[in-house]
Amino acid sequence: MNIQIFGTKKSFDTKKAQRWFKERRIKFQFIDLKEKEMSKGELCSVMQAAGGIDALLNPKAKDEDTLALVQHLAESQRFDKLLENQQVLAEPVVRNGRAATVGYRPEVWEGWE
Repeated sequence: MNIQIFGTKKSFDTKKAQRWFKERRIKFQFIDLKEKEMSKGELCSVMQAAGGIDALLNPKAKDEDTLALVQHLAESQRFDKLLENQQVLAEPVVRNGRAATVGYRPEVWEGWE
């Protein structure tokens, strides 16, 4: 199992996800999105696993202008704009190979053990 948690250090849900995996002694790699963003391939893989771009967006993102822009662009432009502006992603993004979740989802992670 190769768990990756993408998020920011200040995100409450990201901290909860890290604690959930630590309590079960499941090793994971934390990637701080403020320091290193997801690659195009990683974002594409997460998007497919989560069910599309809309599932990745945080409706409460602080950057409301960018969030609105991503939501209203043509389908062909949305992915590239999201790749450039990952601060509007819902956190945490948790990957396990090709499987991925967005947000705090312990009910899904239990199936990964």
